[in-house]
Amino acid sequence: VKVLVRRTEGLSPDEARTLTDQLKQKLGSGIVLLGGVREGKAYLVASVSKDLSGRVSAAGLIKALAPLIGGGGGGRPDFAQAGGSDTEALDKALAESGSVLESML
Repeated sequence: VKVLVRRTEGLSPDEARTLTDQLKQKLGSGIVLLGGVREGKAYLVASVSKDLSGRVSAAGLIKALAPLIGGGGGGRPDFAQAGGSDTEALDKALAESGSVLESML
């Protein structure tokens, strides 16, 4: 399974959503997780290709990671997002995504 996890700089959550979809299309089959900080808040955006959304839920991934950034989130099996107040914990949340995804696969 192809997985792309990156911290983005200077993007709004809306721009990150657009980028996640573009990256997912380039992967063809895979999982994209982007995180960033905007206006003093951390955000996470996850997108899972349709062929994998039965095995890995973007909403499940986000629900597992959102508490790490001091927030909450949700979405659909193929797309989800979260926001939180703990900007310092963003890198930890992105790093934790690997073990969360392993448990889902």
